[in-house]
Amino acid sequence: MLSFHISIHARPAEVTEAQDVKMDRRVFHSLVVPQAALATPFQISFEDAGATLSKLNRMFFEPDGSFVWTSPSGQTAWQVDGNLFDRNGRLLFVDLKGSCPSEQFDLLLSALGWPATPVMFQLVREAVFLDEAEFRRYAASCAE
Repeated sequence: MLSFHISIHARPAEVTEAQDVKMDRRVFHSLVVPQAALATPFQISFEDAGATLSKLNRMFFEPDGSFVWTSPSGQTAWQVDGNLFDRNGRLLFVDLKGSCPSEQFDLLLSALGWPATPVMFQLVREAVFLDEAEFRRYAASCAE
């Protein structure tokens, strides 16, 4: 299970590795993200991302980009709340809060064009950017 409060961004080439950051008595490798790089959009449109997300079972997607995705009954309960943001016709970033199994998280990422589009994750409360591997390690530790 992964637990998170994040913003997902497309990862531009100018993002580099940074120093290690200690969070919750664990050390994670962070990223250096130039301010201008935050304006790098995904390769897909807001509408395409929304249409793909809408096809996921138990996904409740609203036209304004907000959504709730829940676990099936009879399984360990999980829920992801999110919101899509766009600029100039393309998806700019996605805010997510909640928890879900890693396999479900992969389905959500695939709606954003992943794995063809590299992604990075901003931990909202910590204001730290992580690559995918470090994010998964962090989110798994939060679910423990």
